[in-house]
Amino acid sequence: MELRHLQHFVAVAEDQHFTRAAERLMVSQSGLSASIRALERELRAPLFVRTTRRVTLTEAGRALLVEAERILAQVRAAHEAVAAVQGVLRGTLALGTEQCIAGVHVARMLAAFRGRHPDVEIRLRQAGSGALAEEVAAGRLDLAFAYRTRADSDQLRSVALTSEPMTVLCHPGHRLASAGAVLAPDDLAGEVFVDFHPDWGPRRTTDAAFAAAGVRRMVALEVNDVHSLLDLVDENLGIAVVPRHFRHKRPSLTALPLKGTGESEYQTVALLPPDRATSPAARALVSLLDTAGGTGGLAPPQEGAQTS
Repeated sequence: MELRHLQHFVAVAEDQHFTRAAERLMVSQSGLSASIRALERELRAPLFVRTTRRVTLTEAGRALLVEAERILAQVRAAHEAVAAVQGVLRGTLALGTEQCIAGVHVARMLAAFRGRHPDVEIRLRQAGSGALAEEVAAGRLDLAFAYRTRADSDQLRSVALTSEPMTVLCHPGHRLASAGAVLAPDDLAGEVFVDFHPDWGPRRTTDAAFAAAGVRRMVALEVNDVHSLLDLVDENLGIAVVPRHFRHKRPSLTALPLKGTGESEYQTVALLPPDRATSPAARALVSLLDTAGGTGGLAPPQEGAQTS
């Protein structure tokens, strides 16, 4: 099995189209098709279902994709490790992050990283924590800033960033705002909730807390960005349970402590592959966090600060 065959296979799987993949790889379409056929002959299994408009993976193709991406990531890490030994950090840093992650200021951190390692190409992907964990485990990302659960792959390791309690946000005119008390999940039974997609860390945290308390809740308004969530709460269309630092993004909202979820319920980490598979660029980024004193000046503002 040749490495280029795996590279060609992954490109077709990503683009779901032979012509687009051939253009991206800068090879002829006939050469790309021949490469895929050679791989299928060697594995004795069809890897794609071909139609006139697109191609989709077969069951065998889906199984191969996981391993092919991992192999290519390890090959890339090997090249970058040799370059690092020679004194120059080159290659690519593929980074994932959940939106408004606590414990690190991503833009500031990337600027500091680029200042130290200008020859490294930085690629950034924003998604929910569940998807990011899968991307790191598959080798598509070098590391990700995310929320980790017990359900995440054992192939991942983590470096702690920060932890914080969850907070209830509501409109100042909402009935809860006048209570001014510490709330428990039971106090929120029957409320209409605004929340993120289930893949997001804050949603995973809240779902787990309410399930542990035996309280059912209705997420009527589901969003995929922080500011949409805050806008909906600001219009008194529902309440939200979010990490405490979110309250500084919209000071006009009422923030109430939530008990019964643990003082360190929401924990964010840097997710990495096993040590042997960690790229030099990812090691350099973690080192940058360490030298900043846990995150130090690379952390976002916390208590009393307002962020956009």
